[in-house]
Amino acid sequence: MNLASLDLNLLVSLDALLQQRSVTRAAAQMGLSQPALSASLARLRRHFDDELLTRVGNEYRLTPLAVQLRELARIALSGVERVFSAQPEFDPASSTREFTLLVSDYVVTVLGDTVAGLLAEEAPHTRLRLSAHSPAIVDRAEQALLSADLLFLPPGFLTDLSRRDLYRDEWVCVVAADNPVADVGLTVADLETLPWVATYHGPTASTPAARQMRMLGIEPRVQVVTESFLTVPALVAGTGRVALLQRRLVDLLPLDTGIRALPCPFDAGPLIEAMWWHPVFDDDPEHVYLRDLVVRAAALAVGRRSTGIDVVDGGQHNK
Repeated sequence: MNLASLDLNLLVSLDALLQQRSVTRAAAQMGLSQPALSASLARLRRHFDDELLTRVGNEYRLTPLAVQLRELARIALSGVERVFSAQPEFDPASSTREFTLLVSDYVVTVLGDTVAGLLAEEAPHTRLRLSAHSPAIVDRAEQALLSADLLFLPPGFLTDLSRRDLYRDEWVCVVAADNPVADVGLTVADLETLPWVATYHGPTASTPAARQMRMLGIEPRVQVVTESFLTVPALVAGTGRVALLQRRLVDLLPLDTGIRALPCPFDAGPLIEAMWWHPVFDDDPEHVYLRDLVVRAAALAVGRRSTGIDVVDGGQHNK
């Protein structure tokens, strides 16, 4: 395809139309008149030979092709914005950049306020967007990291991406405070008989500790699945269930959550939290700044809330 023959302004129109699913709302977002955006929609329909938006009752719905294009258009537009906003040097004090981090609620609890605090101090005009990641995002991490800046995830799930290890944590088992096993300790037999609350439970979704448990032949009886670590205490308290949580997260929970943390009766191995990014941004000045800020935030957060868990003293890893 000859890109020189394309009007890249249509990419902006396409993104707005697919996000808003309305010519009226998309035109308002872009500051254009409805006839002007309707003309762009007509050109897009001719280009793709597809209606893109079809009226059903009083609303518009995306065609199957439009569903595919929705995320691709957002990624492409983000790339164009990065190209034309690139500068030889990055000045945090004057930047109006939005930084997007793909995170779990565990990472937000441990690092979120420290990262936000450093950014507010050093780059007061920037904005921090903390977006929840999911197994689907992890499965297409390389594509997701063309628009998002960083993905926080332990090693072992991703390849062919750049990463920096941040800090170590450890896994503990949590049970209800009034569960009899809380006084005598858990055994491997308990893990195989008690009902479980599992986080990110699926063929390609799991925590490192849960994967290690299965590798040792311990098959949990999963009763509840959640994709939020912070919901685990409420799902365990007052029940006979057991779950795995990060020690640092447990230490940050309120005292009246109704759970107790117990040592794992198996070698769960350490938890290493890492940040990942697309290698295309290895030398990008603003991205280098963001990564340095996150490393400093991890050191501050771990030092301030020390539980004997160390910052990882490691350099960048390019996969």
